Amino acid sequence: MKRLTRRDFLAAGGVVSVATLAAGCSFGTGQQKAAGSGGSKSATIWDISTGDQQKLIKDTVAHFDSTHKDISVSVQFFQNDPYKNKLRTAMGAGNPPDIFFGWGGGILKSYVDAGKVYPLPPNSVDTKKFFSSVMRPVTFNGKVYGVPMLGTQPVLFYYNKEIFGKYNLKPPKTWSELLSIVKTLSQKGVTPITLAGQNKWPDLMYEEYLVNRVGGPKPFQNVLDKKPKAWSDPAFIKANTMIQQLVSMKAFPSNFASLNYDTGQSTQLLYTGKAAMQLMGAWDYQAILSNAPQFIKSGKLGWFPFPKVEGGKGNPQNVAGNLTNYYSVTQASKAKKAATTFLDKGIMNDFEINGLIKIGLVPPVKGIQSKLKQQKDSDWLLFVYDLAQNAPYYDLSWDQALPAQAAQALLTNLDLLFLKKITPQQFSKNMNKAMGL
Repeated sequence: MKRLTRRDFLAAGGVVSVATLAAGCSFGTGQQKAAGSGGSKSATIWDISTGDQQKLIKDTVAHFDSTHKDISVSVQFFQNDPYKNKLRTAMGAGNPPDIFFGWGGGILKSYVDAGKVYPLPPNSVDTKKFFSSVMRPVTFNGKVYGVPMLGTQPVLFYYNKEIFGKYNLKPPKTWSELLSIVKTLSQKGVTPITLAGQNKWPDLMYEEYLVNRVGGPKPFQNVLDKKPKAWSDPAFIKANTMIQQLVSMKAFPSNFASLNYDTGQSTQLLYTGKAAMQLMGAWDYQAILSNAPQFIKSGKLGWFPFPKVEGGKGNPQNVAGNLTNYYSVTQASKAKKAATTFLDKGIMNDFEINGLIKIGLVPPVKGIQSKLKQQKDSDWLLFVYDLAQNAPYYDLSWDQALPAQAAQALLTNLDLLFLKKITPQQFSKNMNKAMGL
């Protein structure tokens, strides 16, 4: 099984994926069928999935075609960055595919505002089967513009049970309890939390959770709405003060700024017993399973949700991460009915759901607990499933929700904040300036 990474889920969505463009997938390769989008019963998909996910999509399309003789669906796969430009150009020229791959949120909204995306007619697709939290990024003004087509990847804390047991520690439920654990481990000479600071996006996970726990979703929504001085909201100041408190307490390795997630450096500290915790996306489970299977098989890996912040406005069940990926129908499509039928009957059916679970992904679909319970890693799969399903609010990764330039500025300033080269107040000032707020 191919190791799934954050890149697999974010791909072309933002600055991180730009920096880590997957090699070896040529433009337009993987076309499964030659069918075009011109016929009213022939629909074409543009997708950027790779590896196991690409194979599953091909199989899913083939399964749909074999069971719907009156409709023909084909899929083309592209490199992630060329895909963004190609889709933008095709949308502008009025010749896009019938169905396109996306991330929801700001990018989809820009196409919706331009009248380029087809609102799914009420009851044409069974959207009630999906978690409500993952439908928010594709729902605008009460209309639905896409449906999930891959798994969900919330961010959570992993911990080393052996270290916790040695020092009689329990997974923290509050921020104060987490700080107490950090203090205890530091006194024992154990690195409390590993952090891949070289990649910068792991820093963002602390920012997303702490701002949400302190102030709820509104402070960042104000940023997205481009409210004046939005980054100066007290929730940002407090969250960033809490981050620097962690740094001052030596919660992270002394060389965290040089640790790389993609090469496995940060996660290795967790499963080799050199660090007790790591805040990371659900994709890290597969990484550990690939690199240190005995660590999981021996029951040494534990996990817990991001702790509650005492006195905070945010619901402690809110989560952050990669909600999922989506398929949407273009307004220019001449095969809207066929495309809509594919979205309703062709994806997130038993065939694709079973395939997603098989490659280690958790579909954001209600009522599949029994399927997950049958899996070897059922405890883990059900934890991820419940975390996403029970979340009143699911925060899309901010480097995906923001325009690329603002996202890059955010990662740069977070890096400086973690290195204590700027204050929380300077962070807010810099971000307001970067976004013209």
